[in-house]
Amino acid sequence: MDVSGGNGQPRPDENHPAEHPPVPPTPNPEHDPEPGPEHDRATPDQHGPGDTPERTEHEHRSLAHAGIARTDPPPERPKEPGGGILMGRPFGVPVYVAPSWFLVAALITWVFGGQLDRVLPELGALRYLVSLFFAVAFYASVLVHELAHTIAALRFKLPVRRIQLQFFGGVSEIEKEAETPGREFVLAFVGPLLSLVLAGLFYLALKPVQPGTVPGVLLGGLMISNLIVAIFNLLPGLPLDGGRMLRAVVWKITGKPMTGTVAAAWVGRALAVSVLIGLPLLNQSGALGGDQDISGMDTVTDALLAAILAAIIWTGAGNSLRMARLREHLPDLRARTLTRRAVPVQTDTPLSEGLRRANAAGARALVVVDADGTPLSLVREAAIVGVPEHRRPWVAVSELAQDLTDGMRVSAELAGEELLDTLRATPATEYLVIENTGEIYGVLSAADVEKAFVKAMARPS
Repeated sequence: MDVSGGNGQPRPDENHPAEHPPVPPTPNPEHDPEPGPEHDRATPDQHGPGDTPERTEHEHRSLAHAGIARTDPPPERPKEPGGGILMGRPFGVPVYVAPSWFLVAALITWVFGGQLDRVLPELGALRYLVSLFFAVAFYASVLVHELAHTIAALRFKLPVRRIQLQFFGGVSEIEKEAETPGREFVLAFVGPLLSLVLAGLFYLALKPVQPGTVPGVLLGGLMISNLIVAIFNLLPGLPLDGGRMLRAVVWKITGKPMTGTVAAAWVGRALAVSVLIGLPLLNQSGALGGDQDISGMDTVTDALLAAILAAIIWTGAGNSLRMARLREHLPDLRARTLTRRAVPVQTDTPLSEGLRRANAAGARALVVVDADGTPLSLVREAAIVGVPEHRRPWVAVSELAQDLTDGMRVSAELAGEELLDTLRATPATEYLVIENTGEIYGVLSAADVEKAFVKAMARPS
């Protein structure tokens, strides 16, 4: 999300910085007792973040940027997602097994083991070992399904954060949306397509195998399960793959991705209601195989499974709507527009002097620098508020500053999800905003970002 706030007046001459750069104003606790962005009303010519988005880039430049302070461009930090036990990194994408998988693996082992006892009673206790192998093989098929999505995403140059195998299947966390409806359709379709291909391969492998044997039962079970996965995922409602395909079609027709998301999400909710009511009725009627059903569900189990599936689909559809709304407004949040104008001060500068310079410059943040102009720390707004006015001439700015870490240096070009991800990686109250050239642009307040985010989300789609 982009947040802007580099407020203040432009320098009179970009090529001739002032000898004594101004410093950010500090709120007076006697008049404004509560700390926060509202305290930036120190001078009548100051403005809060985002109040004047039409200002030019020249107006947003900080005084620290005027050739006095310079630092290295912010480094890129690798993301380290979690989510369970790391199983490997195919194509460079981490694959995690969530703790909930062990629960479903135990459930599959128990249910499939009961079926094996009726088909192959001579196995005895070994049937549970065979059932566990089936559970692992089934989720290996799910992994192939997710890898299909991942490979397509990487082919379209979309970053994939991770693949996670969990209770009800798997999920590929693709960090960006496809740029066109055609790519969105392909990205969604390749998963069910691979499941159908696997079902066909297991069917071909089953042909020469004698029925009523362990290989025959395993291959038959894997064929049916992959066929079910493919058909279920092709249902036209979010968050299923079929819902994403429907979204792509509506997006193509209307030219509006949000319209496609709304349509597919509401179809997904209708699908959730249909599953809740229809699945138990179908199983009771014998349409799903009756006594031959490999799940062995009774009426209570049918209702419970239907409720769980319906809840997952309904929740996923709602989440898809919320994420689409979020992504629609995220581009409005830009580090460059949310950044507060800042001025550099040296470590032994009295707080009162720093605030005087800030007020004179119309700046709203203080950056502590060394003799060479290299930034060392950021003066915390909350700490300034806590110093009584009569004490400020005797308090050095360095006493109220937080040392800069690499994570607290962010690029002025960050926007949207990239900006939020960067701030989440290193929680702090203020961040030093850097140009790609290494020059200081200003200071970004986490409170300003949060306020802008809430404001953006409150706007109607």
